[in-house]
Amino acid sequence: MDQPSTPNPEEVVLAYLRAYVTEDASERSELLERCWADNGVYQDPNTRVEGRAKMLASIESFHQRLPGATFKFASGVDAHHGMLRFRWIMFGADGARQMEGFDIGELDDAGRLKRITGFFGPFPDPPATWDPHLVDVE
Repeated sequence: MDQPSTPNPEEVVLAYLRAYVTEDASERSELLERCWADNGVYQDPNTRVEGRAKMLASIESFHQRLPGATFKFASGVDAHHGMLRFRWIMFGADGARQMEGFDIGELDDAGRLKRITGFFGPFPDPPATWDPHLVDVE
């Protein structure tokens, strides 16, 4: 009997972003079943949730707080050794750019997301006190 194939990281991240942008709650739940581990952890500067049910509730709360807001990729998926990263942009209901950031993810043995850590905004500038020989900012 053939073993089910493990999804590639791009498929997993596409399902994850689709779960965020779909308005349909049952489709959102199906997408999370495919891409989010049962005990997956999501954290960003403002939120931490554990488990698929709480992740689903967190996304639903996002839709209630920011009706019409959506996300788009600002990069491809960079992945190795069960880790991945990608950039995103959030747009408001009016289509205006609201926020950008990037996520770092970790996959479980089945290829589903077991952790996403999100960062908002651009990287901070290095402190002026750092050795200038160690800093190169363009």
